[in-house]
Amino acid sequence: MNQPASSYSIAPGDWLGIVGGGQLGRMFCHAAQSLGYKVAVLEPAAPCPAGVAADLHIRADYDDVQALDRLSALCRAVTTEFENVPAQSLERLAQNSRVCPAADAVAIVQDRIREKAFIHSMGVPVAPHAPILAADDLAAAPETLFPGILKAARLGYDGKGQVRVGTREEALQAFAGFKGAACVLEALMPLDFEISIVMARGLDGKTVVYAPATNEHRDGILAVSAVPAQVAAEHQPLYEQATNAALRIAEGLDYCGVLCVEFFVLRDGRLLANEIAPRPHNSGHYTMNACVSSQFEQQARAMAGLPLGATDNLCACVMLNVLGDVWFDAADALCEPDWPAVLAEPAAKLHLYGKVEARRGRKMGHVNVLGASLDEAREAAARVAATLGIRF
Repeated sequence: MNQPASSYSIAPGDWLGIVGGGQLGRMFCHAAQSLGYKVAVLEPAAPCPAGVAADLHIRADYDDVQALDRLSALCRAVTTEFENVPAQSLERLAQNSRVCPAADAVAIVQDRIREKAFIHSMGVPVAPHAPILAADDLAAAPETLFPGILKAARLGYDGKGQVRVGTREEALQAFAGFKGAACVLEALMPLDFEISIVMARGLDGKTVVYAPATNEHRDGILAVSAVPAQVAAEHQPLYEQATNAALRIAEGLDYCGVLCVEFFVLRDGRLLANEIAPRPHNSGHYTMNACVSSQFEQQARAMAGLPLGATDNLCACVMLNVLGDVWFDAADALCEPDWPAVLAEPAAKLHLYGKVEARRGRKMGHVNVLGASLDEAREAAARVAATLGIRF
């Protein structure tokens, strides 16, 4: 894939495409359009966050051959908003367009069994686990995997498709609920905290890496990401280890575009890779306001064959996910959050996704709260969280 940049760059004014119409697609549209590109979105739902921001919304299923051909005839390069777009659709698009990331890379990440095997093959540690294709596999699973988490091998995200199991019997009951779908049983590990590495890799193999984010999840959904203005010296060895692991994974996938690798940091200091996201990631939203170049701009640069932008932090940042829960009062009635009060915090940057309906657990937006130091950003984020009724 490594080529001189001038041989494959796509000039602003041309079309870029994206499969998927959610908030990640919306933010990609804004970033690509700011560089001068026109953007076409393929998404069956209407209205959708990306569709209303794009220059063209092709309303069709992700495997609609005619729609895919229309997208690839228009767009010289196409990306995907999320990893569950059928790999066959990406292969179809690749007949006429550059596809970043490629179908082969996405196909690995779509399947937790293949994903874990691939990560391990790159010399990056993962949690003890076992593929579960039938009930007999659970019967044969070692005791060291209990308690654990039974995860659907495909189509899981934001905590969906996962069940915590304490015993083999609970695992068998949970597996029956998956109705024969392939799963992974993963041992629960003594977790200290979680971090993620967001990076971008160009068609020429050059890479840029953002500062690691420390993440807090609630009910399987990312709630808070925090990034200091500068990484403390005592954390440098761990973060360098995570960065090097992410770079090996990206190179092994021959990846083009923005990639996120999530890691568990155990209480004994060990680092385990949890999963790969072949796209811009929720934990990288801080880059929109706290970095020289956002992760969405990097995605457009990478797929267009442009030089990648600088990833330097301009300040510290705490990112608060805003779920649909904040639209509901104590009596469970819908009411609009107090946005003026949120924006009364001078360092708060509000990003709403334009979703028509607020639902509990649905990602509706995020707030990046900036500060000269992480303590300063946390103090301001605590005030914003209190305004919105978000636990912080």
